[in-house]
Amino acid sequence: MKTLKMLGIDLGASSGRGIIGSFDGGKITLRENHRFTNDPVIQNGRFSWDILRIFHEIKNSIRQSVLDGENIASIGIDTWGVDYGFIDRNGYLLANPVHYRDTRTEGIPEEIDKMLPLSELYAKTGIQSINFNTIYQLYVHAKQNPEHFAQGNKMLFIPDLLGYFLTGKTATEYTIASTGALLDAAKRDYARDILEKLNIPSHIFSDIVFPGYDMGTLLPQVIEEVGQTDAKVLKIASHDTASAVMAVPSKEESFIYISSGTWSLMGTETKTPIINDESCALNFTNEGGAQDTIRFLKNIMGLWILQESRRQWKREGKEFSFGQLSEMAAAVPCRRSLINPEDKRFGVPGKMPRRIAEFCREKNQPVPESEGEIVRCILDSLALKYRETVENIAAFTPKAPAAIHIVGGGSQDKLLCRAAADACALPVYAGPVEATAIGNICAQAIALGELKDLGEARDVVSRSFELVTYEPDNSERSAWDEAFERFKKLI
Repeated sequence: MKTLKMLGIDLGASSGRGIIGSFDGGKITLRENHRFTNDPVIQNGRFSWDILRIFHEIKNSIRQSVLDGENIASIGIDTWGVDYGFIDRNGYLLANPVHYRDTRTEGIPEEIDKMLPLSELYAKTGIQSINFNTIYQLYVHAKQNPEHFAQGNKMLFIPDLLGYFLTGKTATEYTIASTGALLDAAKRDYARDILEKLNIPSHIFSDIVFPGYDMGTLLPQVIEEVGQTDAKVLKIASHDTASAVMAVPSKEESFIYISSGTWSLMGTETKTPIINDESCALNFTNEGGAQDTIRFLKNIMGLWILQESRRQWKREGKEFSFGQLSEMAAAVPCRRSLINPEDKRFGVPGKMPRRIAEFCREKNQPVPESEGEIVRCILDSLALKYRETVENIAAFTPKAPAAIHIVGGGSQDKLLCRAAADACALPVYAGPVEATAIGNICAQAIALGELKDLGEARDVVSRSFELVTYEPDNSERSAWDEAFERFKKLI
């Protein structure tokens, strides 16, 4: 079989890259052909994405593939969720898309709750309440810039906007649209009754399409810039977590995944949404997945706490690699001090080690002092948060999970993977690290008819990338049980 080559554009909140995925009929290999920083901008107090620079860098990646003679068959784009941009009736960008960390939605969920109770919003959309949800952003956007909502203008999520820049065609991909509390989770289409109550006009939205949708080839003017290519632009599972979950190499029918990085996106795969009072109270979310699946998951504060601690130590003149921090943590006693990773104080930048010490002092625990003790506290606490989430997921699903799959950058943290296996008393399969890019490429291969379905894609992933297995240490079971009882009191 001739090797099929595809270009995956993988955009994160701080960087982006182009990945050439090659599929020879048996295995997938990846090669990065372009990397760039993704630097948000502040202008007149508004925190925004520099979307035209991102578009410029995407064209650089496509151009590089042409210069390298890759002869790519297709292009797919994945990004973070919830954010969007507007184009006017003539097809021009109205303004840079606002960053989800901008402050414009402060107090908006509470304001909307008076018009539309959270219970009603959740019952329809199945999406957890976070102040940067798209529905909150659009509500405040309509108040501040009503001219953007004029007849003929279109709102497009970030990957859809970038796809429009490449092809001139508008369409809204399902998995990315599902992140912002705009969709009826059962019907997998816009919740028009909810939007009407909030005076958000339906004409701004494009039709929902699903992974595999063919947007056609590049605009002639784009080809002039990048060089001749017949590559199709394909809609993939364009929310980055949806792409990452596609690459979970599970052979079990019932499994739990953790897409581990700055956040820990932890959940399971279902065929239908799980929406009830209990899932609402526990703040579980139901986002769209590939191949007619739902990602029932919880957003957990992940390695952000460790990353921010490391940044603080660097500011103080102490620079450590993540490997060095892991070695220091492994050398100190475990489960001695614990935090609640979801405590709001850990969601803001700056002085993270001090915040951890303050939390432990308030809860009458031993106060971690050394870098190793602080890192150990973070990782043990995350592992126990995973255990709590495993138990909650098991209560909602008919079959107990057989394993945990950790994908993404956090799968390289051996101490965290070991703690997760022991705390949850489940085997942990770590890898692949590049899950989002792999899922992007797999979705393209399915759309091109080279892979049959999600099951075959996962089989290919398991053959293509090495996994590390962590079996739970039964001798540690009672110690983790005791720590979990202490942890539950903290939260």
